[in-house]
Amino acid sequence: MLSIEEFDIKLETHIIGRNFTMLDEVDSTNKYALSKKQGQYRDGEVIFTEFQSEGRGRLDRKWVSSREQNLLFSILLNMENRKIQHPQLLNFAAALSVARSIENLHFIKTNLKWPNDVMIENRKVAGILCQSVSQGASISRVAVGIGVNVNQNNFSTGYSHEPTSLKIELKQMVSRERLFAEILNNFELNLKKLENDPAQIVSEWKQFCKYIGDQISVKNDNKEIFGILDDISPEGHLIVIDNMADRHIISFGDVSAI
Repeated sequence: MLSIEEFDIKLETHIIGRNFTMLDEVDSTNKYALSKKQGQYRDGEVIFTEFQSEGRGRLDRKWVSSREQNLLFSILLNMENRKIQHPQLLNFAAALSVARSIENLHFIKTNLKWPNDVMIENRKVAGILCQSVSQGASISRVAVGIGVNVNQNNFSTGYSHEPTSLKIELKQMVSRERLFAEILNNFELNLKKLENDPAQIVSEWKQFCKYIGDQISVKNDNKEIFGILDDISPEGHLIVIDNMADRHIISFGDVSAI
C-alpha cells in the first residue's frame, strides 16, 4: 500500500496533489475525476488508485496493471482558471514530467514517443491519457491520467511495444512514493511553463524524442503515411515530409520507426 506519509514528505507543490483522493480500486481514475460535479473538486486534485478494473490508454486500448505495484493516478485541472492556449500540450507536459523524474531519480535514459508514451529504449514504461469535459465551446476540466510501471515483474504479451518497469530495468525495488512526488513536483513546474511559454514545453519535449529526423510511418484510421519526421508544430502536431517532398501536419495517429 502506498505510504501517504512518505509521499507527502517529498511533495513540494503548491497546488498539484494538495487535495488528494486515494482509492483501493476504481474502474478508471480519469472517469472518477471527471464524474465529479462543479463544487465537488478542486483544481490540481489528484486521484490515486492501487488497481484499475477498466484502465484505458489511447484509442481505448486496455491498460493492465498489477495491484499495489505501479502508479495509477489522474490530475484534475480546472481549465476555466488557466490560460492554456493548446490543451493538447498537457500530454507533452505530463510525459516530460514522468521522463525527467525517472532520469533524475534513477539515472535511466528515457525517450518520448509521440504523443504520450514514455519509453526506455524501445520498451514502454509509462503512458498518458488526457480526457476532458466541455462547457459550450470551451474545455472546462481536464483529467490528466498517468500510468507508470514501477515494480511489476511480468507483463502479458501482444503489445505493439514491449512493456517494462523500473524494477525490471534497475533489477531492484523502487520507491513509488518518491517517484510519485517527483512527478507531481515536475508537473506543476511544467504546467506553469505551458501557461507562460508553451514553446518551451514543445522544445523540451523534442529533446527527448529520438525519432526526429528519422523515417517513420503514421497510421491514422485506414490511412498510412511514410516519411521523415521533420519537426513538431507549436501545437504539438507531427510535421512529416513524404518521399514526394509533400508536407503533412498530423494531429492523430500511431507512430512507428521504419
